[in-house]
Amino acid sequence: MSSGNGPKYPPETSPLAADTVAPDVRTERLNTKAAGIVGLAVMCSRVLGLVREQVCAALFGGGGAMDAFTAAFRIPNLLRDLFAEGALSTAFVTTFSKTIARSGDAAAWRLANKVATLTLIVLGSICVVGMVFSSQLVGALAPGFDPQKAALTAQLTRIMFPFIVLVSMAALVMGMLNAKGVFGMPAMASSFFNIGSIVGGVTLGAWIDPDFGPRALIGLAIGTLFGGALQFAVQLPALFRLGLRFRPDFRWRDQGVNAILSLMGPSVIAASTTQFNVLVNSMFASTLGDGAIFWLAIAFRLMQLPLGLFGVALGTVTLPLLSRLVVAGHMIGFRAELARAMRLMFLLTVPSTIGLMMLAEPIISVLYQHGKFDAHAAAQAGGALRFYAIGLAGYAALKVLVNAFYALDRRKTPMFVSFLAVGLNLLFNWIFTFRLHWGHLGLAFSTGCVATCNFLVLYVLMYRQLGGLESRRMLILLGKTAIAGAALAAVCAASSTWLLSDWATQTFVRKAGALLATVTVGGLVFLGAGAALRIEELNEVIDAVKRRLRRPG
Repeated sequence: MSSGNGPKYPPETSPLAADTVAPDVRTERLNTKAAGIVGLAVMCSRVLGLVREQVCAALFGGGGAMDAFTAAFRIPNLLRDLFAEGALSTAFVTTFSKTIARSGDAAAWRLANKVATLTLIVLGSICVVGMVFSSQLVGALAPGFDPQKAALTAQLTRIMFPFIVLVSMAALVMGMLNAKGVFGMPAMASSFFNIGSIVGGVTLGAWIDPDFGPRALIGLAIGTLFGGALQFAVQLPALFRLGLRFRPDFRWRDQGVNAILSLMGPSVIAASTTQFNVLVNSMFASTLGDGAIFWLAIAFRLMQLPLGLFGVALGTVTLPLLSRLVVAGHMIGFRAELARAMRLMFLLTVPSTIGLMMLAEPIISVLYQHGKFDAHAAAQAGGALRFYAIGLAGYAALKVLVNAFYALDRRKTPMFVSFLAVGLNLLFNWIFTFRLHWGHLGLAFSTGCVATCNFLVLYVLMYRQLGGLESRRMLILLGKTAIAGAALAAVCAASSTWLLSDWATQTFVRKAGALLATVTVGGLVFLGAGAALRIEELNEVIDAVKRRLRRPG
């Protein structure tokens, strides 16, 4: 560690480390083209996920049946977030990228075989235990469910638990492809999950119960497994073309495996605190009557649309780049690219936040108010979306910032900050849900506040770690974005007053037309204001889009 106020660099930042990497890594920059490809692919997946929930809402409504399915799917899904797409994915991409840079492809593929074998055995064992004790898990995580609802939830959990194995292997393959510079197909893979779960789930559900009563949810659960298998399978051809030949490898006493496990330890603890917050919110929501869990789920899904388009895209592309820059010892480039990624993140998520907050109910109504999902459920979900959106920018920026800590081998820092997040979540839940009696809205508001606080703490720590983060440029961007955002907010306010004031009773065509017009005009106003204010990052995004559109084919 260096003393004084200068930047503090990790131990591996040395001339020797720099010599092990190709010289052009010193001039690498964040690939906005790759980020755009990933963003579009992830956006496609998010839209299909939205379609999946629209279909479920229309067929089953927004009450107790969908509460049971949502809670059942959440249990293996949380383990997926914890191990597969969280700790394992981040630790694997970091180590795999460094192995390629230092030792070449052959060593990296050997590491991949070891990790894949270990993942199959460990998560397969967890899957078996989870299936055996599904009733006990549901009783602990949804204590507010009545016996009939709890029994249905346990049955669905038992069916969907193998999902964790399928999606974990899919995440591992995605990490390998990302580290090799392949981003499109891995990002599109989750779209195949949604397609498989929609087609397979609805088909099986209709066969089990044509009236789509609670029993039809069994078909939906089986469809989820079909979708998970598709998500894994569609990535394999691209991986085989790169040279992987999978062979079970039980030689786990390996430097690379140890590095991944050492990265995963703090990562699992950090991620587990996040999942603990989600579970706490679910436990509270299960006591708030029928519908609360599903209302929160669809609101969070909508917040994930811009989060997936911008946050996940930039985070996915940034992690391998930052890891290579650290290995090369190019810390000035590391700091510049991290700061640039966060500025882009705020530019893209602030207008999304404004739009979601001010148009929450009409958006939910247009997307979900069909079939058995009524205006009351739309209003309840819309209120949750408004409060979730408060934390959108913080959530998105964390996707980049946490990866930067891992690339610097400062893996314990996000872990310790996550402990603070647990305490804040419990405190905010108690204040907003129980003291102020905001119900499920309090849970959504608490989540947004915790994400924002988490980002602010990590930003300050990274600023101190690197001796700066181009904060002056960040403040200038935020100021200009706020001015452009005010113009966008004025458009949304006018529309809410004159065009969408009676959204609950408007016809679908009129409501959708008014919403589309509002979003279009608001977006153009924001772009115009941003251009007038000469927001540098906005010009960069526009130029990237123009280059993409000019590409032949």
